[in-house]
Amino acid sequence: MAHAKPAPKPLDALALHWTDRLPAALQPYARLSRLDRPIGWQLLFLPCLMGIALAETLEGFWLEDAGLALLLLIGAIAMRGAGCTWNDILDRKIDAQVARTALRPIPAGQVSVRGAIAWMAAQCGVGLLVLLSLPQTAQLVALCAIPLVALYPLMKRVTWWPQAWLGLCFSWGALVAMTAMRGTLTPAALLLFAGCVAWTIAYDTIYALQDVEDDALVGVRSTARLFGDRWRWWTTAFYVAALALWGAAAALAGAGLAVAAGLAAIGALLIWPTVARIEDAAPASALVAFKRNALIGLAVAGAFALEGAWRTVAPWLGG
Repeated sequence: MAHAKPAPKPLDALALHWTDRLPAALQPYARLSRLDRPIGWQLLFLPCLMGIALAETLEGFWLEDAGLALLLLIGAIAMRGAGCTWNDILDRKIDAQVARTALRPIPAGQVSVRGAIAWMAAQCGVGLLVLLSLPQTAQLVALCAIPLVALYPLMKRVTWWPQAWLGLCFSWGALVAMTAMRGTLTPAALLLFAGCVAWTIAYDTIYALQDVEDDALVGVRSTARLFGDRWRWWTTAFYVAALALWGAAAALAGAGLAVAAGLAAIGALLIWPTVARIEDAAPASALVAFKRNALIGLAVAGAFALEGAWRTVAPWLGG
């Protein structure tokens, strides 16, 4: 019996990925969830990791922290997949008009709208299990993000700042993580959240540079279109704002100069070169720069963890 041929991929899909080894019938669902593009769940999870690291600045790390991180990782993968599926359901007509997205599973006819809704519900079910595993206060904070996530796909139709709305959605994990750790929303948590929002605006503006021409044709709004030729200046400004807000959050959490020095190094060694290497005439360079934000976010989480890591190992070193 002949095997079913793999479904055609969108133009922005990876050439080789483990999802290509799935049965042909399952591959479109994996692409609906963007499992072949892990950068999305990484950027959703990293604010959670930052929150855990920041919350343990003065007390050091415990085994329970790893358990919370694993829960939030599972939740980030599931809810990013559900959010992408919801986005594709609402954007199916727009996606059909854009070269980069025309072969996404729904506009390409690989998955029906009804099938996509069922798949979204299954992923939300996984997210619900994670939610029920969190402390009650953190559950309430997490639930507040649902309207933001549900409305996000519509923002590109009504505002030039959909990247700011995405920032609210993608940064919410910082609030959930710190509430789960501390039982309440602290000023440090709010500053961390604000820094992550500014960071998201910066990196998603870079991502949107790929679609400026197509977005203009179909009427989709973005900060990349809004900023125009000054996109580099604006993006750099939002990165600087993120670093400043993260530094303030660390100071409120009790961190010392080591964390501030780490954030300054991230700005000089990672952020500035990332922005500087983007070429206006080469959209592929924008995608490379966008993906580099996983490394930037991981470095920020590492900087936040410096104090907590020292307090964890110091007793064993006699410090």
